[in-house]
Amino acid sequence: MLGRLKPAAQVGGRPPGAVEISPEGVLAAAVHGGQAGPAYAFAALPEGAVVPGIAEANLHAPQVVGEAIRRALDEVSPRKRSVTVLLPDSSVRVFVLDFDAFPAKAAEAAPVLRFRLRKMVPFDAEQAGIGYQVLSQTREESRVLAAVTPGPVLTEYEAAVRAAGYEPGAVLPSSLAALEVLDSTEAALTVNLSATVLTTTIAAGNDLLLYRALDLPNDAAQRAADVQRGIAVAVAYFEDKLGQRPSVLHYAGRESRMEFAHWVGDPGLRVVELAERPDDSSLARASVAGVTGALSWRSAPGRRGELAGVR
Repeated sequence: MLGRLKPAAQVGGRPPGAVEISPEGVLAAAVHGGQAGPAYAFAALPEGAVVPGIAEANLHAPQVVGEAIRRALDEVSPRKRSVTVLLPDSSVRVFVLDFDAFPAKAAEAAPVLRFRLRKMVPFDAEQAGIGYQVLSQTREESRVLAAVTPGPVLTEYEAAVRAAGYEPGAVLPSSLAALEVLDSTEAALTVNLSATVLTTTIAAGNDLLLYRALDLPNDAAQRAADVQRGIAVAVAYFEDKLGQRPSVLHYAGRESRMEFAHWVGDPGLRVVELAERPDDSSLARASVAGVTGALSWRSAPGRRGELAGVR
């Protein structure tokens, strides 16, 4: 995770509640014993309350955001005050890094990661929130998934959660959390479409072959064209890396599956929902893939959605 390692994560379990913060609003989810699936709640936000990014403040109305977090989480009533917090993809930078050798201890991994990221991110890596996961390791090479966000940005989101009366027990970017919904070890092409970013990923078992976040324009026609190109690039990369063309695209986003499939415009690519949408109009068409993935994490080494914190 991006923040400090919490006791709940150390004992092998993610919090039973999750909250995703986006420009459209706050989506909360919680699991309760005896329920077939998570309970969800959505609290809308006024335009401009959340403006994701890494260059400046994200929360332009912190009190409003904090109140929305409180309303959404109180409605689903998580069993603990500690919750998993999902950030917009555009507020986090994600990398897959190769090392000749990588330290086993977090205290030793921290300076190694910060040194490597220093020239890769346009903000202070020494003060950033960093999470990492060793994807694979041999005597000759280690592949490490790293997620990093500016320290002030992470502090903003954590402060809003605490103002709502809850504690950030883990912090993840939305798309990495959503990957936990996948229950197959076979290679899968996924896409997470937000109001501002198209994130494409290729996951193969516990490995991550591609993570690409593309900022989208406001113009509707240009936006659709950029989405189509972004998917085409991901499909080509999948074919190049794995020697076959993907036939399925796992989709998460605000637009309907059919609408998104029309944007993609590829008859050879079947678009399916990454996480089934609840039949609940109060969710305002919000994708539940991120919070569902955050709640479905299994305590196993190498899971993409569990990032050890080194802040």
